[in-house]
Amino acid sequence: MASPTAINSQITDAVTQTNVKILAESPAMAMGSMFQTMAHSTGILFENSISAQQQQNTLSQAGSNMGVMQIYSVDTMADAAATEKVSQGGVADNLTSMMAVLKSFQKP
Repeated sequence: MASPTAINSQITDAVTQTNVKILAESPAMAMGSMFQTMAHSTGILFENSISAQQQQNTLSQAGSNMGVMQIYSVDTMADAAATEKVSQGGVADNLTSMMAVLKSFQKP
């Protein structure tokens, strides 16, 4: 062990203060890292939510478009009656499957 001198005590104080500084800052650094991780996870959560909303809006617009196309495809009431008689079985199945798809995107 070195004999105590003025330089040795100064070096000891400097090393001790450095160690105390590192130990004192470690909880703040850990919390900062945790806050950054939480902020990143929250950002990804919102990105996924927006993506799901965009996909649901696209499906809703496609369903509305199909309905409008069916309405505009009928020229007169006579054609509508004939079309209903010919394709009565398929329309209900198509509408039922479309409703099932739209309901699957709703929140429980």
